[in-house]
Amino acid sequence: MKQTTLSVFVKAMRKQYNLTQVDLSEKSGVGLRFVRELEQGKQTIRLDKANQILNLFGYEIGAVPINKNEEQ
Repeated sequence: MKQTTLSVFVKAMRKQYNLTQVDLSEKSGVGLRFVRELEQGKQTIRLDKANQILNLFGYEIGAVPINKNEEQ
């Protein structure tokens, strides 16, 4: 799986807070498998579970406008 912005961010925040994947799973209330797949860049994830993880760090996923004039 290809690393995504979200996967890189979650892994960096987890390491910044000195958490293992198991710690993150337990503290957020999501399964260890979900944490691993998220950090590996799985393309289809449940946003509610991703937000459970992000909430630990004071973040959440939301709608962001796309500027169609910018290259992606």
